[in-house]
Amino acid sequence: MSKKVNLELLPITKKANAKSKFVVRILRPNEYKKIESQIIKVHHKVMLQALLFTGMRYIELKRFQKNPRWYDGSFIKISVGTGVKKHQIRMNERYVILNPLGRMAINNFLMLKEELPTNQTWRENLIRWAESAGLDPIGLCPKTTRKTWESWLVFYYPQQIIPVILSQGHTLKVSLKHYLNFPFTKIDRIEMEDYVSGWGNVEYPSD
Repeated sequence: MSKKVNLELLPITKKANAKSKFVVRILRPNEYKKIESQIIKVHHKVMLQALLFTGMRYIELKRFQKNPRWYDGSFIKISVGTGVKKHQIRMNERYVILNPLGRMAINNFLMLKEELPTNQTWRENLIRWAESAGLDPIGLCPKTTRKTWESWLVFYYPQQIIPVILSQGHTLKVSLKHYLNFPFTKIDRIEMEDYVSGWGNVEYPSD
């Protein structure tokens, strides 16, 4: 009798950078859904959605929470000086593109009285929620949502890779190196639609 093969997909991870020993988890849509389903406190769920649907760095969203004027109802304008280290800056400013779910997430986020917790606390939250959902928590950290979102957009909208990387504040070189060739499946793509639908169907604001 042949042994039963375990067809469960392995977690997707990526080194934080070339010199790092740490990996960052990139979630599949069904993994994100499972994690979100384990969140009890409403403000935590709102925070997770804002992090995912903007693809912003954790420090950027923390600063944005104190500067809601960056949001004009369609875009979030991110400028140099938002707490990002100089070596991470790829452009002086950028407009974060939001789809309908993203705008809803940001509207909810800006109504919160609670502030985003520390990086360490958020990491612990993600691990706890993942374990409650029966998921391997490997690589879960504040960078997870940003890398997950960009990976989904590049995979689902390959024809819009330039708008994606501009919205994320990356160069084409960085995006090609870190956000392509992930083992997403046809089922992943179908499930991504519920999250990424409507992204890019906007006009850029004029200066």
